[in-house]
Amino acid sequence: MAFDEITANYVGAFDGSLRFGTSPALVIVDVVMAYLDPASPLYAACEDALASNVRLLHAARAAAIPVIFTNVMFQAGGRDGGLFFRKVPALKVFTPGSPLGAFHPDLAPCDGEIVVTKQYASAFFGTSLASTLTALRVDTVLVTGFSTSGCVRATALDALQAGFAPFVVRDACADRHPAPHEANLFDLQAKYAEVIGEAQAIAHLTSRTG
Repeated sequence: MAFDEITANYVGAFDGSLRFGTSPALVIVDVVMAYLDPASPLYAACEDALASNVRLLHAARAAAIPVIFTNVMFQAGGRDGGLFFRKVPALKVFTPGSPLGAFHPDLAPCDGEIVVTKQYASAFFGTSLASTLTALRVDTVLVTGFSTSGCVRATALDALQAGFAPFVVRDACADRHPAPHEANLFDLQAKYAEVIGEAQAIAHLTSRTG
């Protein structure tokens, strides 16, 4: 079934929209070397999305918008990764000593920026992210990163469920194949989030400068 047929099928049931709030944060999900190094089993050929993230990061910093980075780290052997670690053996790249868990040098946290380390797909699950956003009085999250069908989707869904309006920036997300990337963006837009382009995201951030 073509996307236009699916869109027509969704009309009347999934037509709602979310408003961009007054206090946004940028949540950059797992933009680490595991997805950017061709030698990695998780490599996703996502260099264009990396460049988009860099531009969004510069815009957020210029506008004094809070930025939260997430990464993944497991204990040796992945015992704190539970069934997720068992289901996805490639997650072994996030055990101690692996260089693939490092942030890309063009997209590394500055002093004072928040890093949320997680063991599961959602940046909210088992972490302090919701409490941190609440303390910062955030009402809206711009969600970017890797991968669209995995940690980005899970984070956007949990943002919605935690009461933060999720805006997923399509240009700044990527997956290892275009099909799950587009399918998950479609589903997120229909049910759980607003999917916007980089230019629109930067316009939202720029409008809050000063």
